[in-house]
Amino acid sequence: MTSDKQAKIASWVSIAANIFLTIVKVGVGLWAGSKALFADGIHSAIDILASIAALSAVTIAYRPADDSHPYGHGKAEDLAASLVSLVLFMAGGYIVYSSTQGLFLPPHGLGQTALYIGIISLVIKEALYRYTKRLADSLNSPALMALAQDHRSDIWGSWAAVFGVGGSLLGRVTHVPLLTYADPIAGFCVGLLILCTSYTMGSSAIDALMERNVDPELLSSYIELAKSVSGIERVDRLRARKLGHYILVDVRASVQGEKSIQEGHDIIREVKFTIMNAHPDVKEVLVHLNPFYGEQ
Repeated sequence: MTSDKQAKIASWVSIAANIFLTIVKVGVGLWAGSKALFADGIHSAIDILASIAALSAVTIAYRPADDSHPYGHGKAEDLAASLVSLVLFMAGGYIVYSSTQGLFLPPHGLGQTALYIGIISLVIKEALYRYTKRLADSLNSPALMALAQDHRSDIWGSWAAVFGVGGSLLGRVTHVPLLTYADPIAGFCVGLLILCTSYTMGSSAIDALMERNVDPELLSSYIELAKSVSGIERVDRLRARKLGHYILVDVRASVQGEKSIQEGHDIIREVKFTIMNAHPDVKEVLVHLNPFYGEQ
């Protein structure tokens, strides 16, 4: 099965699961008056948007390069990740606000149904996270990784809902006033978690859109590989940037000035395929040769 088909299947699975979880958690959260479960349901609703964004992004990102987009369409994934992070930020802010209001209202009596829904959601979300994370790692897909991170934050949201509803139920039984407010406290924590997730996801996506250099460890690896090619006297400069699930590398290197154009061409090809064979996520290596005359 091709990479884009695997990514699309993962997105559709996430959409179907989150539609189910959103309907159940929001419905039961409103019926039971659970701030934590309702907040978790809103998070699942955001996950639907994240899944749709990921599906749209991978559909575009895996298109081959064309005359209008000679470097490919990989940035569609980074754009999708940035949009998802923005929606997450707005949702997180709303949940924090709503849950804070709940702290100043009389505690609402919750039923065991809300607790069971929270546990079911926790199990489903854990399975979705592991599946999507494994696929995102294998495909090196920012859009799927953003989706996996969203699932992970929803796992903690489900844990918060379970503890919040469970704490409120326990507070009613033990008559401990503080525990009866466990539900809005948990909802507040879910909101903060969503805000943190949006920041992490958004920062990574913006770095890619702004063409930030890749990690220094990767740059060092590319430089050493270029230096290992016979005929390369010195690597003068090397830059690399991510475009979604792949990387473009730009190399300036020095070779003996007496070499022929054919020899220079062969060296360029060797540098290119040495780096690409060692790093499958590198889809293009642009090499510029400078003349080298003795010690410079």
